[in-house]
Amino acid sequence: MASTYTSNTGIEKPGSGEQAGTWGTTTNVNFDIIDQAVHGQVSIAISGNTDLTTSDGSVSNGVAPVIVLTGSPGSTFQLQVTPTDQKKHYTVKNETDAACRVIYKGVTYSTSNGVEILDGATAAVTGDGGGSSGIFKTLTPTSDVVSDTSPSLGGNLDVNAKNILFGDSAGATDDRLVFGAGTDLEIYHDATDSIIDNSTGALKILGNDVQVKNGANNETLAKLIDGGAVELYHNNVKKIETTADGVDIVGDISLTGGSGWRIHVDGKNELIFSYGSATVAKIGTNGAITSENDVTAFGTVA
Repeated sequence: MASTYTSNTGIEKPGSGEQAGTWGTTTNVNFDIIDQAVHGQVSIAISGNTDLTTSDGSVSNGVAPVIVLTGSPGSTFQLQVTPTDQKKHYTVKNETDAACRVIYKGVTYSTSNGVEILDGATAAVTGDGGGSSGIFKTLTPTSDVVSDTSPSLGGNLDVNAKNILFGDSAGATDDRLVFGAGTDLEIYHDATDSIIDNSTGALKILGNDVQVKNGANNETLAKLIDGGAVELYHNNVKKIETTADGVDIVGDISLTGGSGWRIHVDGKNELIFSYGSATVAKIGTNGAITSENDVTAFGTVA
């Protein structure tokens, strides 16, 4: 009677009357397989899609419960478990530079039949041995929470030096960062503008020195200083500053946009009133008022 093998780890079961005088060798191999299956760990250097194989009567890499993946494949790769009719439980530690997809060999990957483990992440996975329709699922949360519609954190979220990416928001319920029990505050990008939408209460920005900068972070647009001034800038030059006495203005004051009237202080510290490019009148530091033309009052020359 020929030997047979266990269905998930390939341990040899000699047939009755077989291997007289040599069965000890088979037994030793079986013990090695059991040892590997219970406490084994294998390290696999990855350069692309890689098979994880369990061979009958052999201590193969697919027997170990802990799989450590190393190398620099540079792009997403598949860890393909074979044979596909074996039930498997693995803890996979992905130390490569790319995402790993654990799947039965020959099955086209999707989030419903495989598990993606991001680079730097570890996940426990289980396979159902379903052959060409075999499915791998996670036993523990991984960095991929796509299939979990209500993930819950047990502690702080460590993004592992990566980013949390949001796409352009095309509607009220997608690609938005939402706060509050009643969707009170939303932050999102709508493909054109970045939007902070506060629908309840006041939107408060807290800080002792709040600065508004340009996109390159090399020009100041405004400053709001705790217990002090509010400053407004033009082309990175301060133009308006609130003080305890009122408002300080640097430069000219143009009235009603393009009307042509301007008020400014010249190099002699005189207050100049201009219309267009012509000076109309000025007030000196001694209080003297000078007009460039006649001064009239109700049509009478003064």
